[in-house]
Amino acid sequence: MKFELQYNDTKSNARAGLITTAHGIIETPIFMPVGTQGTVKGVHVTELENEIKAQIILGNTYHLYLRPGIDILERVGGLHKFNSWNKPILTDSGGFQVFSLSENRKLKEEGAEFRSHIDGSKHMFTPEKVMDIERAIGADIIMAFDECCPGDADYNYAKQSLGLTERWLDRCFARFNNTEPKYGYEQSLFPIVQGCTYKDLRQRAAENVAKKNADGNAIGGLAVGEPTEKMYEMIEVVNEILPKDKPRYLMGVGTPINLLEAIERGVDMFDCIMPTRNGRNGQLFTAYGTINIRNKKWEDDFSPIDPANISYVDTLYSKAYLHHLIKAEELLGLQIASIHNLGFYLWLVKEARKHIIEGDFSIWKSKMVVQLSNRL
Repeated sequence: MKFELQYNDTKSNARAGLITTAHGIIETPIFMPVGTQGTVKGVHVTELENEIKAQIILGNTYHLYLRPGIDILERVGGLHKFNSWNKPILTDSGGFQVFSLSENRKLKEEGAEFRSHIDGSKHMFTPEKVMDIERAIGADIIMAFDECCPGDADYNYAKQSLGLTERWLDRCFARFNNTEPKYGYEQSLFPIVQGCTYKDLRQRAAENVAKKNADGNAIGGLAVGEPTEKMYEMIEVVNEILPKDKPRYLMGVGTPINLLEAIERGVDMFDCIMPTRNGRNGQLFTAYGTINIRNKKWEDDFSPIDPANISYVDTLYSKAYLHHLIKAEELLGLQIASIHNLGFYLWLVKEARKHIIEGDFSIWKSKMVVQLSNRL
């Protein structure tokens, strides 16, 4: 993997670059649609590529390990061949999913023992096993196995958790460096900066991660219950330390405004389930604010979903039609809302990139934050 830093905003830490992988080039800043189980819910790969303009998507180690299983993915030649997505893929290591199974998992020095949310069967994820699973899935970018510390954890727990994550990280790199890719192309391992909301722990974690000289680095453990301003503070702390010539990935974040604030602070890559999950629940993100399409006020509004025509579905369907589909619980409504929201997120980061290049990012960002705050 190669990262080329092309432009730096003169009034903030925003930047624009290119990531080159075996499956294609990614323009940053970038948003990555979440395809947890090998699919972005309700969206075909042709729509992802041609209409939404996605450049990279995610898969999840925990979910793919349980279903369809690593044996199936190895037999077909990896996730790219299994789901017919020929552009880059990133896999999360499953650390967050194990964290979310707090009642059904035990953390040990060896790894994380957990029970499947599907059938209750018992499994163990060690750093070595997770590296082997991610090798088998075949993503271009794979994540280190870590513990995602709760946002409200006390200092002692956060410090112990970080220590475990750092020891696991050493084991991840040892396994990664002693194994080969399975499908004829290189993979890149990203370490994850943890440390909860404690500045000294975040600094320690970022310094340790920077020493790994990885192809890119991730910031994890944010947007898990801490105040938004604290999240922004931690991003600033970490990005002061992480190498400027490597891409920075903020995991699991967030709202459109979160993305703009993080881009301003030097983040390059994002993922979040919000566009599709919220879309399925009737919340639409537009260039002029947020819409709850379930509200009666849209029942006879025959204007486009988003007058900015950001996504191709905006030119096809009206608010009234989507209101009807969502209220009637028609599957097409969930699909349209998901495509629109993903299209919006990809449009937003593309616009951010454009304004970074043109030199007026800060002015544009300030205007967009006001617009995006509206409840329509």
